Amino acid sequence: MQAISITPRSAAPKVTLTSAAAAKVAELIAREDDDAMALRLGVRPGGCSGFSYELELDSRVDDSDIVNTFDGVNLVVDSQSMAKVNGAEIDYRDTLQGAGFHINNPNVERACGCGNSFS
Repeated sequence: MQAISITPRSAAPKVTLTSAAAAKVAELIAREDDDAMALRLGVRPGGCSGFSYELELDSRVDDSDIVNTFDGVNLVVDSQSMAKVNGAEIDYRDTLQGAGFHINNPNVERACGCGNSFS
């Protein structure tokens, strides 16, 4: 007999969102006045190191998307991107040098100085 392993959608998240990032996303969603909005993380070919991150507010969720909720904010990752961001953490920082989302991705072998491109 063969064992089958099924990971439910409510399993431990493979990409996490910090409290600071969730608060900023919630603020941005409130401005859009659309409760169906979520933060979508994707990885696309491009950038100086081979791949680049794509963060956007999106109200659509496909059947193959991985969805997790952090402090009331949904984080959506498409299944193809998950292989490149598994274990990553999305944070929001507001410092003297600037404000923005930062992705700490343990899968990165090489990154560009801009912080948006990796391989």
